Amino acid sequence: MTDDPPTTSYWSGPTEGWTLVIHGGAGQLRRLLLSKEAEVHATAVLSAALDAGNTILARGGGAVDAVEAAVRVLEDDPYFNAGRGAVFSADGINELDAAIMDGASRGAGAVSAVTKAKNPVTLARAVMEQSPHVMLTASGADRFGAEHGIEQAAPAWFHTDERWRQYEELRAGGSFDADLKYGTVGAVARDAHGHLAAATSTGGLTGKRWNRIGDSPVVGAGTWAEDGGAATSCTGSGEHFIRIGAAHELSARVRLAGETIGEAGAAVIDAIGALGGTGGLISVDGQGRGGWCFNSQGMYRGLARADQPALIELYGGEG
Repeated sequence: MTDDPPTTSYWSGPTEGWTLVIHGGAGQLRRLLLSKEAEVHATAVLSAALDAGNTILARGGGAVDAVEAAVRVLEDDPYFNAGRGAVFSADGINELDAAIMDGASRGAGAVSAVTKAKNPVTLARAVMEQSPHVMLTASGADRFGAEHGIEQAAPAWFHTDERWRQYEELRAGGSFDADLKYGTVGAVARDAHGHLAAATSTGGLTGKRWNRIGDSPVVGAGTWAEDGGAATSCTGSGEHFIRIGAAHELSARVRLAGETIGEAGAAVIDAIGALGGTGGLISVDGQGRGGWCFNSQGMYRGLARADQPALIELYGGEG
């Protein structure tokens, strides 16, 4: 893990109105590593994702609709490790994971190791709303998506030359995900009615084997939302987030221990760091206080509220 102190930024929320926070992955993000072109592109896509969610929230729409819309924008852009542009597994295929949760009803849906849904977050929502289950996986989840009218995509849609290059470099002895960034995407929201939601989507780790599943689709680990607590989406070394039960732990600290959302986020990241894990999280509570905490050198992230202009940051130490 990095020797730098964790970056923690939370904004006090309005008593009325909405809040949306998004992320596009955490890792070794430093100005010397990213080109100006990459900075501009990442900022533009994060802005578009915020706009997609904000448009819904500003007209009184629900938090679930907003987080799905924001994550879909990030899934569709090949720069991020989710949907189109996802990394390749050891078998040279894209295995996609996603989850979504409604804080008002505690409804949740998740999918893992899917290969056909153009937008895995939308497939996860279909599992939440159109099945009696919480998580479906692999070929069964793909079949469920086809049967329920979820838009399908061929392998060529997910393939990018840059991800394939990273895969081949890993096979030659490199280590991409440990040295650069994880690239998971996520969103959390508090709508004008006070309800919370969270969504997360990822392609996982480059070269992952044996259908490895990280924290993103694990409800309570990488994704969680409950009214009266908090909504959280995580990114980083997934095994550590699973062992902490990171997203649920944060909400429990808010709901049961009376911690502020910033205190809870910092405590969760400290616990992950103590296990040797790196990464970050975004979260929002029922009062609209939202923000992030991470112990990596950077995390793509953005925040917008009803009462202030949108904010987008990439590196540690900002804000």
